[in-house]
Amino acid sequence: MEYTEEQIELANHLFSGECKFIAGSTAVSNLPVNNLPEIAFAGASNVGKSSIVNALTGRRTLVRTSHNPGHTKQLNFFKLREALVLVDLPGYGYARASKASIEDWTGFTRDYLRGRHNLKRICLLIDSRRDLKPGDVEIMKLMDECAVVYQIILTKVDKVKKDDVEKIISAIKASAKKHTAMHPEIIATSSREGYGIETLRAELAMLK
Repeated sequence: MEYTEEQIELANHLFSGECKFIAGSTAVSNLPVNNLPEIAFAGASNVGKSSIVNALTGRRTLVRTSHNPGHTKQLNFFKLREALVLVDLPGYGYARASKASIEDWTGFTRDYLRGRHNLKRICLLIDSRRDLKPGDVEIMKLMDECAVVYQIILTKVDKVKKDDVEKIISAIKASAKKHTAMHPEIIATSSREGYGIETLRAELAMLK
């Protein structure tokens, strides 16, 4: 989808505002009370999830990268201005999600996905070099079951040939066409180069 310069400017303004940590939850019982629209970020632990959230908000350390990928289990909530809440979901395994890590991820996270009325979208991050892994497909099935709209965001496109990006997008769309809750648009990004970040901001700003 193409966005106007005005839409891009408004989205950049939104994401340049105050963004502060408001809660870290490990159970449904301690989820923060929130009536603002929520956007959650999911992905394998080494996919660059923290880097994307930091790039969106123009910060380097809003979300810290764990030294032990796949170790963090809590949901972290960040309020952006008084307009949106960004939710950093636990990574579901390092490199290749194991059955045990998927089961661990799906417990509390499934409850959150099913019961959060103001959850507007999940950004499912996929490493552009790796294609869909079994763990990604399992999570997509879970989100289909929960009837929560999710959008695939390709990360690290600076590490693949520019001519291959559209091929990668087409291949993933073909592989994922049976997933009923998936948003049709895939956005390619690079947190290192800033590629696609303004487009992703504009897409998410439309949800507030």
